[in-house]
Amino acid sequence: MSRSSPQPAALLRTLARCTALIALASLPLASRDTSTQSPTATIGPTSRIVPPPSGHRFPDGQVLTFTVEWHLLTAGTATLKVEQASPQRKVTGTADSLGVTNVLYSVHDHFQAVFDPATFCSLSIVKHTEEGPHRRDTNIGFDYSRRKSTLSEKNLKTGENKHDENDIPPCVTDVLSGFYYLASLPLQAGTSYTFPVNDGGKTADVRAHVEGREQVRVPAGTFAAIRVSCEAVSGPLKGKGKIWVWFTDDATRTPVQMRARLTWGTLLFRLQRMGR
Repeated sequence: MSRSSPQPAALLRTLARCTALIALASLPLASRDTSTQSPTATIGPTSRIVPPPSGHRFPDGQVLTFTVEWHLLTAGTATLKVEQASPQRKVTGTADSLGVTNVLYSVHDHFQAVFDPATFCSLSIVKHTEEGPHRRDTNIGFDYSRRKSTLSEKNLKTGENKHDENDIPPCVTDVLSGFYYLASLPLQAGTSYTFPVNDGGKTADVRAHVEGREQVRVPAGTFAAIRVSCEAVSGPLKGKGKIWVWFTDDATRTPVQMRARLTWGTLLFRLQRMGR
């Protein structure tokens, strides 16, 4: 391994962090007219979240499974599922290391986010993370009446507890359901969207740009796709990396491939299978 390449432990730590990026882009949607949508939240002059149109259908019960690759090495897998948790919607994501990487730095993470399907506003996030020697349980809530996010985290190894509050705008999305929100918008080449994302810390603005169309081949098949790039333009995520997402160029807008460019290299996420 060259001096410029990351060590396996660093690779797996990044895999765990990138699970959020995978989850951002991993849920399909139905095509619809968005001409009646209006902003429900702003952070700065342009960042905003708009609600889904009347009659929008969520792909309840669908499970997407991705492989995570680095330099042709399969470092792990990730899964995502959306389901009804009446009257809300729940998104569940997992990340697991595989093979040699699992021996060198084990990662077994479970994430769950709940959001309001009428507004796309996030309501809560629950995380159980096992990354190397670290074990943590994290709960994040969004109190829109006080404009605060609240974080409670317990270190399962030391017993230490952490509590934090941060300001939020009237509506935010989160790292699990943020690109699900993006996928609900028109994905026309050349257009850009900016929206607020919060993961219990400071709110960040994420900008997505629809770059164009191309064909991609993944284990699940060959697809005509729309390529969208995403990166934070403000807040703690700014400058931490950039991701590209390939959505199928049809009514389902299913994400079939993602690439995360980080400071030391690139991870590739490819759809292995989809089911229920």
